[in-house]
Amino acid sequence: MSASSNLVLVSGGSGFLALHCIAAALRQGYRVRTTVRSPAKEQNVLKELANAQPPVDTTKLEFVVADLLKDEGWNEAAAGAEIVLHVASPFPLTAPKHEDELIKPAVEGTLRVLRAAKASGTVRRVVVTSSVASISYGTLPKDSPYTEEDWSDPDGRQAPITAYAKSKTLAEKAAWDYVKTDGKGLEMATVNPVGIFGPPMLVPTESSTCGIVQQMLDGAMPAVPNIKFGFVDVRDVADLHMLAATTPGANGQRYIAVAGKSASLLDMSNMLRTNLGAQASKAPTRQMPNFLVKFLGLFMTQLKDTASEIGIVREFDNSKAKALGWTPRSNEESIISCAKALLNGGSI
Repeated sequence: MSASSNLVLVSGGSGFLALHCIAAALRQGYRVRTTVRSPAKEQNVLKELANAQPPVDTTKLEFVVADLLKDEGWNEAAAGAEIVLHVASPFPLTAPKHEDELIKPAVEGTLRVLRAAKASGTVRRVVVTSSVASISYGTLPKDSPYTEEDWSDPDGRQAPITAYAKSKTLAEKAAWDYVKTDGKGLEMATVNPVGIFGPPMLVPTESSTCGIVQQMLDGAMPAVPNIKFGFVDVRDVADLHMLAATTPGANGQRYIAVAGKSASLLDMSNMLRTNLGAQASKAPTRQMPNFLVKFLGLFMTQLKDTASEIGIVREFDNSKAKALGWTPRSNEESIISCAKALLNGGSI
């Protein structure tokens, strides 16, 4: 069957990663259907995709209104699709008042999408966007890089686990349980990215990671906490979704999406200063004392999760994804391309 006659469903079409997944599928010749929470979002998606590089043919794109918290629309969305990329999931910059604000849509939404895929009778494989948050939290830190064999402990018995990490862990576990039971016969793979950077198609953007770059460039972040994390470019994560969807041996597998070594926020700021010169003159040059971040985390909701990450270094192994032929861009390229898109779009 040629790609041109096949339909790919991408959930949450207005999101940072979902837009790049839509573009990747269109470039490969697929027809694409995407879900939006309201009809008003359709024009936003089309406006963003008009800036896609290389350009894409949006005449092969259609929309269905569906919400992760409601049953309506999902069977219609999955009807006739061969591949489903379930990308939609909430990602907060600050901790929610109650963890169920994240857990409920993550778990219930994932199961709604999987049930609709199974009911369609046409969907061959679902690729669920998970996260390294379902791999490396709630357990004692490892000296060696984390692999796809590792799982977070949602109960956080050995180490703290954020509401976001808990939501991603429970959602992914629920997905694997479903395809082993009620969804038997449905193929599934997961992509587990680290921090996703790279260029938004349009600015201003709702991407929380691009928001960090923006705060650095506009001087809103005079000093940064001492935390390290992995980086990956949004375009590469989209490509990995398509590889996981189309490679026969990818069924039943998890794939970590990380460019390379983890880097600190200060490393990130230095990349901006080195590459952008005067345009990054407001980027931070100082690191906040660890004790201060931990102290402020006791009172400030937005620093609570950050405080628990102080001094922890997690490395991740990307060899399994690379075995699919995946070649990620460098940390630096993903950061600088994000910054240039923000600058060129007049967001700073």
